Amino acid sequence: MNAEHVVIGIDGGGTHTRVMVCDLWGHVLAYAERGSASFYKDEQASQNVQGAIAEALRLAGRTTEHVLALVAGIAGFDKPSDLEWIAPLTELPGLTCPKWHVNDAVSAHSGALMGRTGIIVIAGTGSIIVGITEDGQFIRNYDFHHYAASAARFIAYDAVYEMLAGSFGDTDDKLLHAMLKHWGVSSISELAAAAKKGFAEDRRERDKQFGEFAPAITEAAEQGSSAAIRVCNRAIDQIKVGIELLAASFASDEVEVAFIGSVANSPYFSKELSMQLLHGNNKRYSVVQPQFPPVIGSVLLALKHIEIPIDDALIENLYAYNHQRQH
Repeated sequence: MNAEHVVIGIDGGGTHTRVMVCDLWGHVLAYAERGSASFYKDEQASQNVQGAIAEALRLAGRTTEHVLALVAGIAGFDKPSDLEWIAPLTELPGLTCPKWHVNDAVSAHSGALMGRTGIIVIAGTGSIIVGITEDGQFIRNYDFHHYAASAARFIAYDAVYEMLAGSFGDTDDKLLHAMLKHWGVSSISELAAAAKKGFAEDRRERDKQFGEFAPAITEAAEQGSSAAIRVCNRAIDQIKVGIELLAASFASDEVEVAFIGSVANSPYFSKELSMQLLHGNNKRYSVVQPQFPPVIGSVLLALKHIEIPIDDALIENLYAYNHQRQH
């Protein structure tokens, strides 16, 4: 190992692929961003991930030969057979280092809680609740066949159905106007006509269109829209059940919980879910801010795989970069 050596961390989400090149002391040398890493969201997923890796290495002034380890957290990696489409995402000529592919929630947990026990809630393009217990168990709400329909597209579908079902009132005027504008129609009857035709023929395109409307719903809930509040609260109730489901497997009386993703971190969701967890079942819950984003979580996992000590100096270097990016 020498000063030229690096590791690569990847956060491959449903909307964005984020790639980071880092040296063995926690200095971030480059960061690149492209489109979705999920085959289910984008047919160009392989080109997106490979392009981001190549760009990050170029920006870092390194070649594939300098890479000692790569960890890729990929959305949609739920079963071993998924490796058939996931492994090719990181296949670049000359990139022969050891590679570890994990669900993107593993990277998110690594970054958010820095290896500590606890639960993370991801609600953005996708939705999953993940915990790591005191004895090292990695558990997901999926393992219980539980799913919290809190991803952006789901709350948007739910809100549209509320409107089409006539469940709206005076407080919902602004939301209704935004909805009609988003779908390019001038009335509820026109929206209903579009709905009967399935909105859009291509499922990826339809889900993308709905997902892009989610911020209008969380904002409307914050502003007092009754329909938006109902929709958001239904999703929040499901997240709370998922947290409590996982918390039963923890030994300690108090469990840390971190929120990740555009939906989970919207002002309405984070405030309401935090309030509800004050009266949660099974445990006491301590809502904490994520320490690092998922892409740094992947970097930390890559460093651990090659037995680089995660000491205070390394963490400080990562903090310095993260603070600079946020400001």
